Amino acid sequence: MGCKNLQIQHVTITAPGDSPNTDGIHIGRSSKITITNAKIGIGDDCISIGDGTQDVTANQVTCGPGHGISIGSLGRYQNEQPVSGIRVIGSTLSSTKNGVRIKTWPSSPPGSASDMHFENIIMNNVANPILIDQGYCPNNQCSNKSPSKVKISNVSFKNIRGTSATKEAVKLIYSNSVPCQQVVVADIDLVYKGAGGSATSTCVNVKPTILGKQNPRACTNKQ
Repeated sequence: MGCKNLQIQHVTITAPGDSPNTDGIHIGRSSKITITNAKIGIGDDCISIGDGTQDVTANQVTCGPGHGISIGSLGRYQNEQPVSGIRVIGSTLSSTKNGVRIKTWPSSPPGSASDMHFENIIMNNVANPILIDQGYCPNNQCSNKSPSKVKISNVSFKNIRGTSATKEAVKLIYSNSVPCQQVVVADIDLVYKGAGGSATSTCVNVKPTILGKQNPRACTNKQ
């Protein structure tokens, strides 16, 4: 919290997979943070990025068990600061409850998260490999009567491949309160081997730019 120009290299962080609220690395209100060659297996997010964080690069991170690599949750409190300049590159996630995700609370104060990019990532039996969830409300501990007012823009998911533990491998659930802008989905290859057919993707309140290979086909389900 409140850090600048920090490098984290070659660290191993472990906690039981069922241990509650054990984020591996949480970053908030910080800038110019680099995480390289980290091995994280815990009971919550391997890396979580909170409000006011700018210019973070996570490279060659191995995550699992855990809840994935997350931006957010955002929008729970008043006066949260913008998030921008987040890059997750060349990482591997295995048997996690989520892959790479952005999560914001409904009924939130206004906020923003922009310039966030996920690239060259391998998913091994990961639930929800690609997830934007603007209705994040764990354990029904919030009011979801109004949509999130955190504006998400300039987001890309590129060259993400491997296996999904759930049929709905890609979920882009945007708020209908603030328009989404500049969303790119490129070169996705996520295979689901469970019952009910091949992998699908869902888009709500978003029309992403679609490039390269698409497995599952982008926005199979649209709302």
